Amino acid sequence: MSSLDLLTRAEEPLGEKNAARLQEVLERRLRDEPVSRILGRSGFYGLELAVTPDVLDPRADTENLVDAALTFLRETQVSRPRILDLGTGSGAILCALLRSAPDACGLGVDLSPAACIVARNNLETCGLAGRSSIICGDWADAIGASFDLVVSNPPYIGLQEAAALEPEVTRYDPPLALFAGEDGLDCYRRLARDIARLLKPGGGAFFEIGWRQAQAVGQVFAEAGYRNIRIFKDRGGRDRIAEVRNR
Repeated sequence: MSSLDLLTRAEEPLGEKNAARLQEVLERRLRDEPVSRILGRSGFYGLELAVTPDVLDPRADTENLVDAALTFLRETQVSRPRILDLGTGSGAILCALLRSAPDACGLGVDLSPAACIVARNNLETCGLAGRSSIICGDWADAIGASFDLVVSNPPYIGLQEAAALEPEVTRYDPPLALFAGEDGLDCYRRLARDIARLLKPGGGAFFEIGWRQAQAVGQVFAEAGYRNIRIFKDRGGRDRIAEVRNR
C-alpha cells in the first residue's frame, strides 16, 4: 500500500494472508533487519534500486559523493565523460551518475560475482544498460583503460571497529563491503597505487571516507605523490568525501 492508501483505506481489513505477512516482516524488523533489506529495494538519489544480501545497502551519506562528482563534471565540461566505479556493489553510484549525466558512459567493477549481477540488473532497470558495463575483478588489476572520472565507496572500516557497529550493519551488510584491514585503510592504499594510471589528464577521483579518516587518507595519497587533496563534508558537517586529481 502507498502512503495515500494508508490514509484512505485505513479501516480496510488486512485479511489472513496479509496479516501473516505483516507479522513476518515485523519480526524481521525486531531482529534489526533494515526495512530496505526486508523490501529488497532501497531509494538512492531519486532512484529505486534492488538490494540483496550480497551488496551494501546504499546510504544517504554516499549521495554526497555523487554530488561532488557531478560538480566536477560540470566544472570541467568534459564531453562524453568516461566513468569508472570501483567496488560498485549494487551499482548505486554509477546509476546515479549516468542518470544525471546523459552523455556519460560508465564501467563498474566488483570482486563479488553476485554483486555484479545486482549492479547489472539495476542499470538495466534504470534504462542505463546501453551506456554501462559491469565486470567482475579485483579492483583495477584487470583495467588498462583511462577515465575522466573515478569514483568509489570502498570498504573503510577497520577490523578493530567491528564490535562498535550497529547490528543492522554487522548482521546484514556483507563483510567484503565493510572491512579493509586492521586500520580500515587497505583499499585507499590500493587506490593510491592505481589512480594515476586510471585517470586521464585533467581527470579527477572521488572516494567516500570514514568521518574520522580525512587526515589518514590524505596521508596515504600524499605519500603516493598526490598533491592538493581536498576533503568535502557531508550534510551533517562531517568529513565524508576525498578528491584526488591526477598527479
